[in-house]
Amino acid sequence: MAALEAGGTKCVCAVGTGPDDLRAVGRIPTTTPDETLARCVDFFRAAEAGHGRGQAIAAWGVATFGPAGVRRGAPDFGRLTTTPKAGWGGADMLGPLRAFRDVPAGFDTDVNGAALAEARWGAGAGKSSVLYLTIGTGIGGGLCLDGRPLHGLNHPEMGHIWIPREDPPLPGAGTPRPFAGTCPYHGDCLEGLASGPAIAARWGQPAETLPEDHPAWAIHLGHLARALCTFIYTLSPEIILIGGGVGGRAHLFPPLRQRVAELVNGYAPLPEIAPPGLGDRAGVLGALALGMPDRSSE
Repeated sequence: MAALEAGGTKCVCAVGTGPDDLRAVGRIPTTTPDETLARCVDFFRAAEAGHGRGQAIAAWGVATFGPAGVRRGAPDFGRLTTTPKAGWGGADMLGPLRAFRDVPAGFDTDVNGAALAEARWGAGAGKSSVLYLTIGTGIGGGLCLDGRPLHGLNHPEMGHIWIPREDPPLPGAGTPRPFAGTCPYHGDCLEGLASGPAIAARWGQPAETLPEDHPAWAIHLGHLARALCTFIYTLSPEIILIGGGVGGRAHLFPPLRQRVAELVNGYAPLPEIAPPGLGDRAGVLGALALGMPDRSSE
């Protein structure tokens, strides 16, 4: 099995069969589509000869940043669509892989893949509905329902919902000027208000440099808690897993759980809110899960 987790800054490639069998894991910088995917193919060619023990790749699993075409049989299946990643709109993600090995392929978003992996092997094991959110450079969400990622007309875009804004006055600052948001499509959607680039734009420094007591985190928690309430009311997941360079910070979970409970106010059952059980391997394991026989297609 060959797995490709395609991210906006790097791609993670691996061959294997599950969490206890990940071989030849490699990381490739995300540059242009042609260069990046060619280097991924080179990785898999070498893996076949080495760590693949001479066995040809039997299936592809690709979990990618998006938006992407995930409906099997649709003209855009296996391609990125309206992604804001410069130069990647319309990129054929499956084509170069299948030109190397024309075998069955599973293709979905990175968050749908991560939700599937967590439901199969991670913190969502044994649960019928697992919601996975990643909060970092962007914000995305995927729901695994009864062992299958949720699709409709395409895949969910949970990072682009609109939420009540958090613009509280700060000590000595008077009435704040509303933050416009950073999403190039929607301005102040969830991603435009609570992603890593949004925090950096609002406060003038990267999120990872802000101390835990910085006022940015109270505002961030307000945005995130309101988004989680929307998902609780509309999807009713048994567990919500939050990862990513911003969302996965350990100090955020206790106050986030408390704020969500306050906002729901006893109206609906509260799901477990936790970090991913598979840690930073959820994405590449999600790609692996997408390529397994019950998930891939000709």
